Amino acid sequence: MRKEFFRIITVVVFVFTALGIGALVIFPVPWNAKKNRVVQPTRIVIPKTLNTRVEDGDSPAELLAREEAISARVALEEGEVIAAVLNGNFSGSLMEEQFVAYRNLLEMESPIYLTYIVYDEAFRGYRRLWSAPTAATRPGTTTLYTLDLLGDRSVCVLLSGMNGLGEHTLTIFRLNPSQGGERFSKIAELRIDGNISVRETERTQAYQMGFGPGQSFIIATYGRDFESDNIMDQIEIVYAYNAGNGLFEQSSRTRIPGIQIEQRRVRELLGNSRAFEEFITGLWYYMTPQGTIDKNRYIYFNPPNREIIFYGDETQQVFVWRNSTATRFGLYITSQNISISTLRRSIDIELESLESIRVRTIEDIRINFRGVNAPWDGSYRKAGQPENQPHMSLHAVNAYIDARYDSSIGRLHFFPDGSYELNAGGTIRQGKYAFFNVNDRELLELRSDGVSGPLRETYLVEGESAEAAGGASTTRGSPPVSGEDVNRQNLTLLRVRIGARGIERLHEGAISLTLAGNSR
Repeated sequence: MRKEFFRIITVVVFVFTALGIGALVIFPVPWNAKKNRVVQPTRIVIPKTLNTRVEDGDSPAELLAREEAISARVALEEGEVIAAVLNGNFSGSLMEEQFVAYRNLLEMESPIYLTYIVYDEAFRGYRRLWSAPTAATRPGTTTLYTLDLLGDRSVCVLLSGMNGLGEHTLTIFRLNPSQGGERFSKIAELRIDGNISVRETERTQAYQMGFGPGQSFIIATYGRDFESDNIMDQIEIVYAYNAGNGLFEQSSRTRIPGIQIEQRRVRELLGNSRAFEEFITGLWYYMTPQGTIDKNRYIYFNPPNREIIFYGDETQQVFVWRNSTATRFGLYITSQNISISTLRRSIDIELESLESIRVRTIEDIRINFRGVNAPWDGSYRKAGQPENQPHMSLHAVNAYIDARYDSSIGRLHFFPDGSYELNAGGTIRQGKYAFFNVNDRELLELRSDGVSGPLRETYLVEGESAEAAGGASTTRGSPPVSGEDVNRQNLTLLRVRIGARGIERLHEGAISLTLAGNSR
């Protein structure tokens, strides 16, 4: 039995060995398998900090829209970099056309060029139809838009910007209606060490309804009067369109005396963008033609946070402060709307006096029409006026306090430097805050650091004073009692949105704040 068992085992082992050798012959194992194997490289994951600022945290849709808005339909040549793009149907074509402003980096002191891109049916694609240089050289200051400047419904494309000498420039081309001859003709090219503006006038109803032509707009430039010893004196030159030669020509020249203010201080501000930014920091109220302050229209300049806030007609517009360029009379700012990335606004600020400035704005909404003059143009006076002008005094509101509150969302600590900290179950949220008034209603704005929470929240503030709670009476904006800041005991925060309809309540629960026992 034992011999029979070993004989069977030997046969089984022999069979399996033979099968193994056969498998190796049919399916050989590659000894260089490590060499033939595709080695996947190590994937390096870089953690990204969530940042909801406009310049770094636009949504994918906004980024795609912006990329499409600044892309040319044709490939640019080597060294050509886009400065601005304007899309539309300018000649009545069914296909979209483009004006593209670009700069050639291969050229020294290259001007900003303007090119016209159209769809060619024969070519079955887009091509450049025309190109020409302009007077601007700084890409970050350019504004490109079209306008029926002459009142004959022809397309005029305007490119404004600054050159290397710090001068304002404006170059205007007219799209000729006839196909023969030059497609475009230059009708104006201006340079001035001050400001250039197009004065848009109201046109007749016949023009608005398409029955007749309209009045041509005029162009006004403001430069320094070099024959005067006062730095603030200006020369106004007005240009009107001459239909005979197809050009804008000088029609009048007027001296505008400036306010006699301390010249040393003026020299410190003008020509120095950083100094002028510090000068305009804060709140500026609009001055009516009658010389009174309009508290329902103001501009708030915030250089440290690179932000500009426009408020008027119960509408708040927040713009990101992009670039600043010093001019002869002040500062030229380019900005971008925080909500609509394609809405850009150029702001030209001139120094009127040490308490007032003049603002001129240019909207760049990247569409092929333009409205009437922006409502923000005019003179502004800085908040907080001298005592000899009591009618201009402001209702003061302390923007910052020093207090700790217990609330339904956690412990909220307001610091006197304008920062806050919210501790909610061990989760720390930090940022900036400010109390302010709109139409005699107190509001609180919380701006998170962009990492630990939403970027911006606005609340309507309601609550009782310390007197109502049995303590010393005080209100925010009144002088502190005995040199101390006595805070209100109870506050209620109601989430709101400030928009075209004014202050609108959001459908969120109220947040109750109770002053903590040890608030200092």
